[in-house]
This record gives sequence, C-alpha cells and structure tokens, in this order.
Amino acid sequence: MNIHSHTQFGSFHGPGQGQGGRFGVKVMELRANFKVAALLSALALVAPLGACGGSEAGGQAGGARPAPEVGVVVVEPQSVERTVQLAGRISPFLISEVRPQVGGIVRSRLFVEGSTVKAGQVLYEIEPAPYQAAVASAEAALAKAEAASADAQAKLRRSERLLATKNISQQSYDEAKANAAEARADIAAQKAALDAARINLGFTKVTAPIDGVIGISAVTPGALATAEQAEPFAVIQQLDRVYVDLTQSNSQLLSLRRALADKSAGGRAKVRLILEDGSAYEEEGELSFTDVTVDQGTGTVALRAVIPNPDRLLLSGMFVQAIVSQGKDPAAILVPQQGVTRNARGEAVAMVLNKEDVVEARIIETAQAIGSKWLVTEGLAAGDRLIVEGTQKIAPGAPARPMVVDLSALTSGSEGG
Repeated sequence: MNIHSHTQFGSFHGPGQGQGGRFGVKVMELRANFKVAALLSALALVAPLGACGGSEAGGQAGGARPAPEVGVVVVEPQSVERTVQLAGRISPFLISEVRPQVGGIVRSRLFVEGSTVKAGQVLYEIEPAPYQAAVASAEAALAKAEAASADAQAKLRRSERLLATKNISQQSYDEAKANAAEARADIAAQKAALDAARINLGFTKVTAPIDGVIGISAVTPGALATAEQAEPFAVIQQLDRVYVDLTQSNSQLLSLRRALADKSAGGRAKVRLILEDGSAYEEEGELSFTDVTVDQGTGTVALRAVIPNPDRLLLSGMFVQAIVSQGKDPAAILVPQQGVTRNARGEAVAMVLNKEDVVEARIIETAQAIGSKWLVTEGLAAGDRLIVEGTQKIAPGAPARPMVVDLSALTSGSEGG
C-alpha cells in the first residue's frame, strides 16, 4: 500500500523533474523493502522463544524425571566350604643320610644317581681287606681262648678228685676253679671281639637304610671315608607321599580345630595344593599334625599335611599354596564381587535397595573370596536386594527401579572377563 502510494506520488512530478522523480521512487521502494525485512527478522527471533517457553511449560506439566533402573540380585544363603590358603613347603615323608660307619678307601659305587633304591641294597663298598684280617685275628684269639679254657677245665676236674682224697690243699683247688672261670670269661670276650670284627667287615658294604630315591653321590671310588663323618655319601628320600609344612595364625587355628573335631567330617581337614605355576595339584591330602606351641614372635602355629605323590611331581623344598578346608557353612552369604566396593577408609560397602525401592549404603564384613564372589560374614541378610549394575547412576537415599539380574550369567561374564 505504501509502496504503491509512493510510486504514484513520484509520477505526479512534471516533465522537468522526470529523472529526479524516478530516483525518488527508487529510494522509497528501498526503504519499504528494508522495513519488511526487519519485520520478518523480528518474527524469526520471536518464534524460537515461543517454542522454548512451550517446551518448558510442557516439562513442568509432565512431572519429575523417572527413577533410574538398576540391576539387583537377591541374597540367598547357601552351603559352602570354608577354606584358608596358606603358604607351604614340601618335605620328604622319610629322609636318610647315607654315611660310612667304618673308615677306608671307597672301592666302588653300586647305584645310579636319581634312581630308586630298596632298603638293604648295597650302595658303596669300602676296601674290606683290613677288616677281613681283623676277623681272622679275632677267630684265632677265640680258638686260643677255647683251648686255654679246655685245659683249665681239665685241671679243675683233677683238682676235685684230689681234693676228695685229701691229696691237694683247698687253696690249690680254689686256684684251679678260678682259672677255669677266667678261661670261660676269656672265651666270651673273644667271641665279642669276633662279632665286632665281623660287624665292621659288614660295614664295608654301605647299604640303603630305607626305600626311596637316592640323590647325588658326594664321593667317587678312591675317596677316603672316615667313620661317622659329617658329610654324607648320599641322601635318600621317600617321595611316594610327602609332607607339606605350613604355618597358621593362632586365631585361625580355632576354627581349624573345630573342623578336626567334626565327627561328620571324619576328624580330618582336607588339603589341596596350588603349584608354583598356578596349576592345581590333582591329589588331595589331609592335615595330620598340629603343633602344641605358639611361636611367641609371630603368633603362628606349625601345621603338617600328608599329600600322596605317586608321580613324584612334588619335590623336597618346593614352595606351594595349600588350601586347607575349615569345614562347611550351611548358611553362608555369597555375593558377586561387582556389588562390593571400598570407601575412603577401606571398608567394604554394598549398595542395597530396601523395601521402599530406596538405595542404602551398607558397611559389610568379608571373610574371603571364593571364586568370583565374596563370603560376607556381617552386614547382609537373606532376602536383601544387592545392586550389582547401574551403581554409577544412584546415590544413597535416592529411589531406583529394580531389575533382577541372572546371577549365573553375571558370574560367568565376570569370570570370562
């Protein structure tokens, strides 16, 4: 409308003003176009503000944001075997150090190092010639004593007859009787000397005192052996079954003693081994000995378990981890490790959804890890809903919507990760 009016007003000018009139019309048209553009820009700015206001109003009309969804597992008691893991060291069931009992030159070695030997098997031979001569000398001394004894006995019998006819004095008879007794004693002494010589001759053959595996030989033929020397010739170990020497704190020993006293468990605590490479040992043993004295410096007690070792995989001195059974807990609380965290004080914390679907933070006590779960001794009870997923979206005192999680799937997924 305005544009049209200005156009007509410009055309009203006379001929002398034709060019100026057309210029005036153009100016008026530009001004009109500028006003229209300004109006459209204002409308464009107002439209988003109206939309925002409508959205805000709609949000207020819709109410509060819904509570976050969390994954929960229901705590259920179950029967579980209580165990404790202790560091241990293998020692042989029997061990014997082979030493010579007589001196001399080692003539031969009659075994292969690392082989199995039997009790009584000859392992070494010591030069026997000096001991054979000693036996021969003892035999001769015995024969001489026996001959002297026979002569003394004959003189005693004659003295008895002469005494009966009063042809010798009582003193002569007493001397003959004493000489006969001395001769008999000499025979006994010579027999003992002969036995000793024969024993020493037997000791020239050094034998195995027990069955077992013999180790490295410390001597070779030609070496000089001395009686009761400090260094053994070799060491024999019985490894078909072995000991595992353990130490346990005095406080933990109380529950272990209860397990040993459990008649239903046979009065024995079962023991399993974890080897140095992390693998589990196939054979299972049992606790056989508990010391009666507590170490005053460490507060620990020495334990000993017996483990079968048919393949001789366990060697003396090897370090292992022993898992000692402490009996069964028929109502243990096991929870996934994902549901337990630690606070700034190092305390174990579990997030629980109560009956009103409100999050609670519980301080709990954990005894040990069993697989991918914690054994909880305090702070949780049967029926509690433990939050295991979505904990980053919640806080204590805030509401949440529960979603039951498959515990088997959760456990397998954790172990697989």
